Amino acid sequence: MQPLADKPFTRVLPDSSWKNSIHPGSAYAALLVDLGYSPPSTARVLPQTGGAVRAVAVAEGPALPHQPAKKLRFGGYEWEVRQTPGSPAELRTMYDQANAWVDENGFLHLRVARSSGGWTSADLSLARSLGYGSYHFVVRDISDLEPCAALSISTRDDSGPYREMNIQISRWGQTGGKNAQYVVQPYFVPANMVRFLAPAGTLTYSLSWEPGRASFRTVRGSGADGKGEMIAAHTFTSGVPAPETESVRLTFSVFYGKHNPLRHGAEVIFEKFEYLP
Repeated sequence: MQPLADKPFTRVLPDSSWKNSIHPGSAYAALLVDLGYSPPSTARVLPQTGGAVRAVAVAEGPALPHQPAKKLRFGGYEWEVRQTPGSPAELRTMYDQANAWVDENGFLHLRVARSSGGWTSADLSLARSLGYGSYHFVVRDISDLEPCAALSISTRDDSGPYREMNIQISRWGQTGGKNAQYVVQPYFVPANMVRFLAPAGTLTYSLSWEPGRASFRTVRGSGADGKGEMIAAHTFTSGVPAPETESVRLTFSVFYGKHNPLRHGAEVIFEKFEYLP
């Protein structure tokens, strides 16, 4: 049930039009209902017309308009840039393809920018799965990000729940304390998250992914060989997903907490991405 289980209704305007935000999907259904209708949060089949359900319409496949995806070439790979609104879990997040680009040096830029409707974020994903191996990301100094700015480097697989691992740089609205973390989802399991302090300067964030094992490391400088000064490292051996249809995802967005809202736009720069099988 979209957009939210506790807020399921979308108002129909006097001209019979309506609009709302929804996460990406391959098929959508709309129900015209009386105000007294109580929809289920999830359902295996669509409700039938009758009673409080006045009409049911479905759009799928060719009936759905699709904006061509913007694609970038970075680190020797093709990336798809997201334009669609956020999912229910991130309903306030809006994405703009203009917030991601590659400069003449081959560096990837991601930004959070102000728009008429609030803040827009950047999100892009590898166009294919790479699976087990070593992933290295060289990121310029981001130690001065505002407390509600959040950069996430993830391997994400939507084929099942909690099939995701993250390197995240954010203070989640807090002004002090550690500003980065390694995560094997779900994050609310205490053993699945390790916080650390990412200092000023260019840093290389790495993930070595093996069967049943995920080793994270952060070092100073831009070398994937790990010879720079060690900042943080941790290895997870529980809850590590196996590769299936995952992709690497880079997201720079806003954390909408109660404290220290974002005041200025921000930008992060990836100098390099490297994958070694």
